[in-house]
Formats: sequence, structure tokens, C-alpha cells
Amino acid sequence: MLAHNVFFDLKDGSDEAASALLAGCERWLKPHEGIVFFACGRRVAEHRRDVNDLAFGVGLHIVFADKAAHDAYQESAPHKRFIAAFKPNWARVRVFDSAWEASGS
Repeated sequence: MLAHNVFFDLKDGSDEAASALLAGCERWLKPHEGIVFFACGRRVAEHRRDVNDLAFGVGLHIVFADKAAHDAYQESAPHKRFIAAFKPNWARVRVFDSAWEASGS
């Protein structure tokens, strides 16, 4: 499995802009084949421990069945439309990908 975590820092961090990005994630990214888990949401504002990274407004979390599903998603037309629609409002985007073997537990 492959976990694909994306953290968006928005130029316009308003509730409206964040809501639009979240709706775009749901519309363009969620329906992709090979997704085992999908979630997106706003940073939890009240979590402010020393270890909390506060340099993002919206997080996207997708687990793919395998690397091939991830790679197909990256090249898909809906993913490219999503980027084209929302990239103008991205101040910074960070991507964290990790892979692991599924266990029985």
C-alpha cells in the first residue's frame, strides 16, 4: 500500500477558499480507482503542541492499494484538472508518500 499525504498552505486561507479546495478534492480526487482510504480536511487549529506543524491549512490523505494505482492517479485527467483549478491559490504544497506491506492485523 502507498499513503499519499498532501498539505496545502493557501494564499487565500479564508473559509470559502478552504471549502472550495475540499470540495475539489472530493469531486476530482476521491473517485479514483485503487483508493483504499480517502480523507481531506482543515488543520485542527487548537492543536498547538511543539510538535504540531502549523504551516498548512488543508490536508489530503489518500491510501492507494499499490504504487501502480498511485502512479495512474498522478497522470489521470481529473488529477490534472484539480491541479489546474486550484494551484493558483497554493502558497506552498508539501507531499509525503510512504509505502508499506499490508499485514493481517
